[in-house]
Amino acid sequence: MDIILAIVIGAGFGAVLDRIGATNPTWIGRMLSLKNLHLMKTILLAIGTASVLMFGGQMLGLVDVGHMSVKTAYVGVFIGGLLLGAGWAASGYCPGTGVCAAATGRKDALFFIAGGLLGAAAYMVTYPMWQGAGLLEGAATTLGAIPGAEYDSLLNLRGDVVGLVLGVLFIVIAAALPGKPTRGAPIPAPAE
Repeated sequence: MDIILAIVIGAGFGAVLDRIGATNPTWIGRMLSLKNLHLMKTILLAIGTASVLMFGGQMLGLVDVGHMSVKTAYVGVFIGGLLLGAGWAASGYCPGTGVCAAATGRKDALFFIAGGLLGAAAYMVTYPMWQGAGLLEGAATTLGAIPGAEYDSLLNLRGDVVGLVLGVLFIVIAAALPGKPTRGAPIPAPAE
């Protein structure tokens, strides 16, 4: 039943990504160059709403986040994040949008997926080198303190409060961003 639920939720998520234009690299390029913020508004609103629901639900005892884990922060994570961001800007896809775009029949997305798999294989083969260089060592750190956890926190606030505040902040930013393209920047037609 879990796999069926995952397929249904994944298909629904992919349909929403396609509907808002996230499977079109032209839209993503316009967002990253700050020429059309419609997609950015949608992303910030979705993250903010999910954060408010999750952390608010946790504070009310309605949501159990015990299955979530804090990932270790180390130099390699930041290098990987920079590489992911550069790849996103160059290709117009992130991993999720690339798979969804391939599902819609976009051939360029298939090359993106192949490149991602090739990059993952290269990382796997060179993993001992990165580990030997000390780039994969660090400590689990959170912004806010998690009661009962042994993680360091950067702020002297409860983690669920920090998550709730950040969620509300994302929603406010999404509401403040302009919904229409900036002057002189036409809405892009769907790429083929």
